[in-house]
Amino acid sequence: MDRINLITLGVRDVAASRKFYREGLGFEAAAAEDGPNIVFFNNKGTRLALYSLKELAEEIGEKMEEAAQGFSRVTLSYNAKSAEEVDFVIKQAAEAGGKIVKEPEWVFWGGYSGYFKDPDGHLWETAYAEFWKFDEQDMLIME
Repeated sequence: MDRINLITLGVRDVAASRKFYREGLGFEAAAAEDGPNIVFFNNKGTRLALYSLKELAEEIGEKMEEAAQGFSRVTLSYNAKSAEEVDFVIKQAAEAGGKIVKEPEWVFWGGYSGYFKDPDGHLWETAYAEFWKFDEQDMLIME
């Protein structure tokens, strides 16, 4: 197993999260768009899905507990092609109802990075480094 095809985020309100990602951040919904409890996006690279948190917990067979208020140990990342693009995405997330956790700044590893939370608290890093290379599908090349 050497790839991730789909990341599914459990969300409290699928409609609100769909609006945040589609209208706020510009994610394109799949043509065969979902039902009231799930949505799939046709983004480049790994696909993203939003699914009812309650139904996801039931499907897995796990007890649903209130989400922790602290760091969940997981971040999602958007790798930008410029520092200006990082600033744009962070601003876009804030205008769509996301919460800025860390304003973009130049960081110790030589890049420019900031963080926001979506309406359910999922953390996203938006980052840029001048030494990054991208393939023809805009996926980050890891050398």
